Amino acid sequence: MWRPRLVEDARMKYLGIVEALEADIRSGRVARGERLPAQRAIAEALNVDLTTVTRAFNEARRRGLVEAQAGRGSFISEILEENKSSAGPSPLIDLSMNIPPQPEAANLRKIFPQGISEILGGSRGLLNLHYQESNGAELDRQAGANWLGKRIDGASADRIIVAGGAQSALFAICDLLLRRGDVVAAGAVSYPGLKAVAMQKGLLLAPVAMDEQGIIPEVFEKVCREKEPKALYLIPTIDNPTTATLSEERRRALAALARKYGVLIIEDDPYAPLRLERLPALVELASDITWHIATLSKCATPALRVAYVVAPNASQALRLAGVLRATILMAPPLMSALASRWISDGTLARIANAIRTENVERQKLASSILSDIPFAADPHGHHLWLRLPDHWRAADFAEHADRAGVSIVASSAFTTGENPIEAVRISLGVAPDRGALEDALTLLSGLIAQPSLASRAVV
Repeated sequence: MWRPRLVEDARMKYLGIVEALEADIRSGRVARGERLPAQRAIAEALNVDLTTVTRAFNEARRRGLVEAQAGRGSFISEILEENKSSAGPSPLIDLSMNIPPQPEAANLRKIFPQGISEILGGSRGLLNLHYQESNGAELDRQAGANWLGKRIDGASADRIIVAGGAQSALFAICDLLLRRGDVVAAGAVSYPGLKAVAMQKGLLLAPVAMDEQGIIPEVFEKVCREKEPKALYLIPTIDNPTTATLSEERRRALAALARKYGVLIIEDDPYAPLRLERLPALVELASDITWHIATLSKCATPALRVAYVVAPNASQALRLAGVLRATILMAPPLMSALASRWISDGTLARIANAIRTENVERQKLASSILSDIPFAADPHGHHLWLRLPDHWRAADFAEHADRAGVSIVASSAFTTGENPIEAVRISLGVAPDRGALEDALTLLSGLIAQPSLASRAVV
């Protein structure tokens, strides 16, 4: 087993560990396939922080020197990749983008080109390369109705619009329904895409207090009385960023209050396909005042750029299509056709199931590494919401995590009010494998236990 050492004149300590390991591998002092000591043991042997060792392992993996095996540890690579051995800035392990994992069981590398080839090879396949109606082709709208019908009663094709992703749908809905200066109620922390739309459209966001179950109905009613919002925006299932899922009782309460005060509902529900429990969507409870957005980005892949919008009625759906015509023109026809194909043959359901299964395993990994740190998570989701201890500010923690090699998102990105809580969102899906995720979470666990380093930046 490798005897830990570091090159003393290296530019940084973590690079000193990597350079020492690489030299020992190439000189034959350590064998290919050899298991490396545990990161904590290396840290103790070299008298360095665990985060330094974790960053060294990340860089060693980038250079192709080591391979991580989930649950077993790290091993010297059997074959060294010469073109990766040159020094250079180590890329971040990105835990900031909230995209789903892409497990082997989903087989996206194979089914993507295969599905596109089969679509284009059909007798009318090339029509999927043409312009289409802004509300989506009839077959694609019917496929969307079939997909949503498992969760939403009454989601008929004439009420559905196919949009080029949830963000464009959200912008179009706000453009159609709201005017500059209108107030939109939203959770005290909410999806950054909503904040971007509000800034572009001149909308005012009214924060609604939340607890572990999501938006609090009593506080929403107070906001209705004091701020007179025109719309309520919410993510009812595995909220981004808090991971809360509204109970049926709260959904009914919020729908009743919205109706009482004349507030439209924008229901952004990308994570619902990942949960096994079916809860009534607000578009079922208040169909005449609710606009429901269901993207495939979180249950399949953002590469599709396909989202389905359920409007209150067919007339409203056509009005929304008019806004989309003036902005994005149409959803990508080839990707819409691929989504429809995957819905009809069951592929989309299998992808969602594979992602759900992988999310469960990654959440278990996070729970084991962050066992001493309180955080909120849904076992089927691919992000977690971590409240920081008193000695850390979220912005400082995110900055130091970035310097150490892990990218996360501070609470300020989600705050709709003036007083952000000190928390960070950690996304588990974008890490390429569980080994990289384990390294990143171990680094964060070590960093969070340290005193805040903010004072070092003061000169």
